[in-house]
Amino acid sequence: MAEVEIGIGKSGRRAYGFDDIAIVPSRRTRDPEDVDITFEIDAFKFDLPLLASAMDGVVSPAIAIEIGHLGGVGVLNLEGLWTRYEDPEPILDEIATLEPEKATARMQQIYQEPVKTELVTERIKQIKDAGVVSAASVTPQRTEELSAAIMEGELDLLVIQGTVVSAEHVSKSVEPLNLKRFIRDLDLPVIVGGCASYHAALHLMRTGAVGVLVGVGPGNACTTRGVLGIGVPQATAIADAAGARMRHLDETGVYCHVIADGGMSRGGDIAKAFACGADAVMLGSPLAHAHEAPGRGFHWGMATFHPTLPRGARVKVDRRGTLREILLGPAHENDGRMNLFGALKTSMATCGYASIKEFHKAEVMVAPSLQTEGKALQRSQGVGMGS
Repeated sequence: MAEVEIGIGKSGRRAYGFDDIAIVPSRRTRDPEDVDITFEIDAFKFDLPLLASAMDGVVSPAIAIEIGHLGGVGVLNLEGLWTRYEDPEPILDEIATLEPEKATARMQQIYQEPVKTELVTERIKQIKDAGVVSAASVTPQRTEELSAAIMEGELDLLVIQGTVVSAEHVSKSVEPLNLKRFIRDLDLPVIVGGCASYHAALHLMRTGAVGVLVGVGPGNACTTRGVLGIGVPQATAIADAAGARMRHLDETGVYCHVIADGGMSRGGDIAKAFACGADAVMLGSPLAHAHEAPGRGFHWGMATFHPTLPRGARVKVDRRGTLREILLGPAHENDGRMNLFGALKTSMATCGYASIKEFHKAEVMVAPSLQTEGKALQRSQGVGMGS
């Protein structure tokens, strides 16, 4: 790819986000009912290619169970409120009432409560006892510390997750987690991330992970791009990771799943993620809009409460509908924020693709006018694509 000159001595690639591209219809169309969007990873098969993001305003044990029954998998944050407090409901009530200027400082205090290993095990068992796949997230820094409690709970799918996770963390003060050794020795499938480049994704795939999370800073509640100045627009990041997946498959014969994490608010964004090469999506803020979401109309990321350098904001979200309506419809709004996976199936059918892997072949083009062309009335009235 051609590089753009930033200045003398520095050049860079042009990168694209979802708003910069469009999916091009092909010569064939299909009936949406004939489209297969099932997702298989390790020994598990899901009706929806969905992981609900491990954020306290999005996934509680009850929500993880409900998402499991709807066909996806909810990822519980094992370093969040549900493992720090026996009953976090009053804490969630308080967070929802905080004034914006006081929210970050108070949340830092709330999250100083230590994680309790017995609650880690208990929450995992609560999800498993409901008969759905249990998935949970930890940071690399606490993975080994919590591994015994995780194994005692008999977790099905582990997500090792941070703002950026690398296969070669270097530290002079502490012994870093050796991802390759840890994954090899663990009798449990592991997803790792985030990453946002070809080489980072490839090295994470070589650790033996069954999937990699792609996305650094695109989430609605994330401020990483402003605080640290790092990130790659999602369309380019996913396409690069998909390229790494093909090289890893050629090298090893093992298919490592690419999971787009963040930056998707509407059905069209989700469709574009798959067209760029994603095998599944991890959604946070779209699910925070559900009436059942534990955030009570608010949403915040896992780094919002970092004790010294918060990289997230507590944002207010409208309560739009039930979790089922948001994921599967019926939609009662026309802006693409409801019936997300119905939209995915319709997009695939309109372009003639019967499966997600086929949809990876879809043609995309750079389309800077996609969101504005012919939409003057919607934008002036704040409805539809102008909302």
